[in-house]
Amino acid sequence: MDFIYQDSYPVQKDDTQYRKISSDYVKIEKLGDREILTVDPKGLELLAETAMTDVSFMLRTSHLEKLKAILDDPEATDNDRFVAYNLLQNAAVAVGGELPSCQDTGTAIVMAKKGENVYTGIDDAEALSKGIFNTYINKNLRYSQIVPISMFEEKNSGSNLPAQIDIYSKKGNSYEFLFLAKGGGSANKTFLYQQTKSLLNEKSLEAFIKAKIMDLGTAACPPYHLALVIGGTSAEATLATVKKASAGYYDHLPTTGNMAGQAFRDLEWEKRIQQICQESGVGAQFGGKYLVHDVRVIRLPRHAASCPVGLGVSCSADRNIKGKITADGIFVEQLETNPARLLPETAPHLEDPVSIDLDQPMDQILAELTKHPIKTRLMLNGTVIVARDIAHAKIKEMLDNGEPMPEYFKNHPVYYAGPAKTPEGMASGSFGPTTAGRMDSYVDLFQGNRGSMIMLAKGNRSQQVTDACAKHGGFYLGSIGGPAAILAKDNILHVEVVDFPELGMEAVRKITVKDFPAFIITDDKGNDFFQNL
Repeated sequence: MDFIYQDSYPVQKDDTQYRKISSDYVKIEKLGDREILTVDPKGLELLAETAMTDVSFMLRTSHLEKLKAILDDPEATDNDRFVAYNLLQNAAVAVGGELPSCQDTGTAIVMAKKGENVYTGIDDAEALSKGIFNTYINKNLRYSQIVPISMFEEKNSGSNLPAQIDIYSKKGNSYEFLFLAKGGGSANKTFLYQQTKSLLNEKSLEAFIKAKIMDLGTAACPPYHLALVIGGTSAEATLATVKKASAGYYDHLPTTGNMAGQAFRDLEWEKRIQQICQESGVGAQFGGKYLVHDVRVIRLPRHAASCPVGLGVSCSADRNIKGKITADGIFVEQLETNPARLLPETAPHLEDPVSIDLDQPMDQILAELTKHPIKTRLMLNGTVIVARDIAHAKIKEMLDNGEPMPEYFKNHPVYYAGPAKTPEGMASGSFGPTTAGRMDSYVDLFQGNRGSMIMLAKGNRSQQVTDACAKHGGFYLGSIGGPAAILAKDNILHVEVVDFPELGMEAVRKITVKDFPAFIITDDKGNDFFQNL
C-alpha cells in the first residue's frame, strides 16, 4: 500500500467577493528564500471588529435572494410569503447599522487558517477577541455570554466574551477567516446521532432523515440553510463540519469520494432531503413549503465501529462572513448593502388579522382568543410582560418558597425575549422572540397560579404545554422568529424594567406594543398547530 495524503476538505475554489478594509498592518519580509507576511496585531483587531460589525447588521446577497425567491414562487403559501417579506423588511431596517438583524447577537466564533509563513508575534486569539470586544461594546448588540463562577453561580460577562476561536495551520503566507455570530436558537438545533453501518442504505437513511427533520421544528427561525454530515473521524469532526457546511464554507467541495478519504458533497441526497423538508408542511415557521432554503449533505470517512451523523442549521439570521489577510491588505466578505431593492412594490396579500386589545382584563382577552381557531393571524395592541429563562427560574423559586405569583404575570401576556441595547432616541433595541421550548417546564405550574395564561414566543412546543393550556384555559401565540429590528422600529412603543434589574437583558420588562404580529399556535381546547400539520 502506497502512502496517500491529501487535504481532507479540498475546497476547490473561493468565489467570495471581498472588499478591502485596509492596506496597513501588513508587510512582506524576507527570511532566506522565504517570504514572510508580517501582520501587526492591530490588523487582526481591525478585521475582527469590522467582520463582526458587518455581520450583525448585514446579510449575504445570496441569502436575501432566496427570500425573494419565496415571494416569487407560486407554490409558496401565504404564511411562507408573510415570513419572507418580514425578513426582507427586517434586513432593510438592520442595514442602517443601528438595530441588529436579530436581538440574539450571538456567540462570536472565529475559525481561521494561518499560513506557515504568516508572523504576528502574539497570541492571535487575544487580538481577535479585542476586535470582537470593540464591536459588542460600541454597537447596539446584546451581551449573551454567561460565565460560571462556581458550579451553580453564573454571571453575565458584560462584554459578550469569551469568543470561540479556533486557529489551524496551512501552507503559504495568507491568513483566512470565517466569522460567525451564532445565536442560541440555531446553536441548540445542532444534533449528534451515533449510528452504525445499518443506516447506510437508501431505505434506512430516508426514514432516519424524515424522523430527524421534525426535531428541528421552527424554534431556530426558518427558513434554514440545513447541513447533514454523515461520518467523521470523531464526533467533534462531524459537528465542526456541520457548522461550517451550514455557513456555506464547504460549498465547493468535490462531489465524489476517493481512497484518501476526502470529504464530498452528495448532490442527489441534497435534492432528496430538500424535497422531504418541503413535504413536511412545516414551512417558514407557520406552515408551507419553505422549512429550508437549501441543503448541504457532506460525506466523511468513519471508524468501522462508528457512524456519527450531524444535523444543524444556519437560521434566518444567517450571520456568516469570511475574511482574509494577504500581502495586498486586509479584506472582508462583501455583504448586501441594499436589501430594500429585493422587496416587491406591494406586500403579499393576506387576510386581515384579528386585532386583540391586551389592555383589557385577562379573562376578557382569553374570552376573545377562544373564539378563533389555531393558525388565526393576530395583531396585538397593549401591554406585554417580557421574561425569559432566569426570570422564570426566579419566579418558580418564589412559588416554591410559598410566595405569591407576581401580579404582572397574571395580568398580562408574557413575551419570551431579551432585547439588544437601545439606540439613542429609540424606544427599544432589536427585540425579537426567543425559543419557547426552554420555558415549557414552567407552564403548568405558572398557569395553575393564573400566570402565563397567554405566552408569546417562537417555535414549536412540547405536549406538556398543549396539555397545560387545555387544563387551565391558556394560549400560546407564535411570533415570527428573525425580524427583531423591524419589531423594534415599528411595533414596540415603550420599554421599562419592572423586576430583577440585576439580570441585564434577562430582567423582567413591561412593553407596549402596536400591531404586533402573531398567530394562535396552541389554544385552550388542546389544539396545536404543529401537531396538525
